[in-house]
This record gives sequence, structure tokens and C-alpha cells, in this order.
Amino acid sequence: MAARGRKSGGPVVGLQGRRRDENEPMDQRIRIGFTCSKKVGNAVARNRARRRLKAAASQIASDLAIPGCDYVLIGRAATVDASFGQIMGDLRRAFEEVGKRLEGK
Repeated sequence: MAARGRKSGGPVVGLQGRRRDENEPMDQRIRIGFTCSKKVGNAVARNRARRRLKAAASQIASDLAIPGCDYVLIGRAATVDASFGQIMGDLRRAFEEVGKRLEGK
């Protein structure tokens, strides 16, 4: 369902986010999913990209994610080899852009 939400993409990380509908449980938790397609590489590369995204999201999401929203972080081929600082910067920018779009600014 997040694919129908707001999107932001960078060279290292993609992000999709959406507010939950009225018919869904309206708890204020932030739900985050992670995905990497085969374009990222073999299973080892995809798992490494996913682990790096999870580590970055654990540091950033509590500050920038909007409670009551669902997010999907999309790993790209560059996620595997990018520095952790690049991942953090790209993810921070993506959360800020999606947050503005979700709040209607």
C-alpha cells in the first residue's frame, strides 16, 4: 500500500510513505519495511543493503518519521558500496521530502 503514497528517491536510497486509512488500526507507531530487488545484486548484496538501511533507519526514523504512517525503504545498487554517511544523508533528505508531502506543505 505504501507504493500508492508519497515517494522520494535518491541515488542511494528510495523511500515511500503513506498515512494509514481510517479503516486501519490508528496506533501511533511508525511502521517501516525494507526491500531490495535483484537489481541490487545477488542475495548477499541484497541482505547487506537491507542491513545497512535498517541501521540507518534506526538512527533517523525516530526523529523524522511521522507517527501513524507506513514507510518502505528501497535499497539501490549504490546502497551496497556507499559510505554510511551517504546513506544517512540520502535517507534524511528522503524522510524530509516525504514528510512535507504527507503533511501537505
